[in-house]
Amino acid sequence: QVQLVESGGGLVQPGGSLRLSCVVSGSNFALYSLGWYRQTPGNERELVAAITSSGKSNVQEAVVGRFTISRDNAKSTSYLEMNTLKPEDTAVYYCRFLNYWGQGTQVTVSS
Repeated sequence: QVQLVESGGGLVQPGGSLRLSCVVSGSNFALYSLGWYRQTPGNERELVAAITSSGKSNVQEAVVGRFTISRDNAKSTSYLEMNTLKPEDTAVYYCRFLNYWGQGTQVTVSS
């Protein structure tokens, strides 16, 4: 069974940085794309960044130049590096692999 476990969220001041991790088990991680999403109360989950099996990535316009998605196939792990965080980045962040979701990790940007 495929399982995803996110970590790395927390409370950070505006302008700060966090690195989220998503460890995938139960599947051949290297063969498939992966996406990072975020959700705020009352809103649908939105795609923040995605990376293909070959490592090609793209990010949402609102986070261009601040967020970077990457993957380490040897560790079955994807990372979302988030820099210059803003209060509007506050959300629960999820990774999605195939049709599976992790449990989410809370990111709060506040002074």
